[in-house]
Amino acid sequence: MLNKVFAAVLVSFVSLPALGACPRHAFTDPADVHLAGDSLMIVTHASSNDDGRIATKLGVDEAIRFAKERHIPVVYLQDDRPEEAYFMEDCSPDYWVFSTGEVRFGVPASRVYLIGGHLEECLSATVHDVLLDWSRQGKRNLTVTYFMDGIFSNGRYVQTSDSWSGRYHRFISIVTYAKPAGEHFQKVTLLETMAVIRDERKQYEYLERILPHFERTLPDYRVELKLMDAPARVLQRGRGEHPPVLRFHFIDSAVSAENAALFRTTESSP
Repeated sequence: MLNKVFAAVLVSFVSLPALGACPRHAFTDPADVHLAGDSLMIVTHASSNDDGRIATKLGVDEAIRFAKERHIPVVYLQDDRPEEAYFMEDCSPDYWVFSTGEVRFGVPASRVYLIGGHLEECLSATVHDVLLDWSRQGKRNLTVTYFMDGIFSNGRYVQTSDSWSGRYHRFISIVTYAKPAGEHFQKVTLLETMAVIRDERKQYEYLERILPHFERTLPDYRVELKLMDAPARVLQRGRGEHPPVLRFHFIDSAVSAENAALFRTTESSP
């Protein structure tokens, strides 16, 4: 799996995506967002307003293409910062919603794919609201899938006690060398973070650290954490003999054929 991670990171370095802002568009009121089907993709703030390196563009575009090919509804979230900084290649989502990261529309789907967004900020708000909406619905198996090459992070949850923290900060210093000191450049993708960590056990430790507070929102659920095709790890046993399952599934990228095969084998899980 580690070789796949480094290969995907290499792709992000050698690819030189071109920015092209979408034409002006109207926003849909959250009350008018009507979603059907068992799957949904939410694209949270895919823009250089935060991702100054544009490191997530390839991952974002490939994830959206993945969704469109499978007829999965796609919702773009956009805030009030310069819209020309939004870099999605596809300008035709099912809905374009004004949001600072929050999800104010219903999420009937039991499988949500997340792409774009600041892991510790706007994307965190997105996933928290998805879980909150799910908590108000009937119990059933649920999956949140993160495409790691299309999500950026400022390393807030990297701890000095982490054995890999030195490598992480050296990597940050390399990719931001001679760039302005503004916050929007001080980001790396979640996939790049996995490449820095290297050790799968420590990758799981870090991913568990950045998850939303599922124990508050969905205390009855069995909660699992899965990285690519590695065995899922149980984080919460749930209540009852056969509790419903909430799975957080972290995928390196939608770009590889290996990932397509992985989704075919896991589409009905958990």
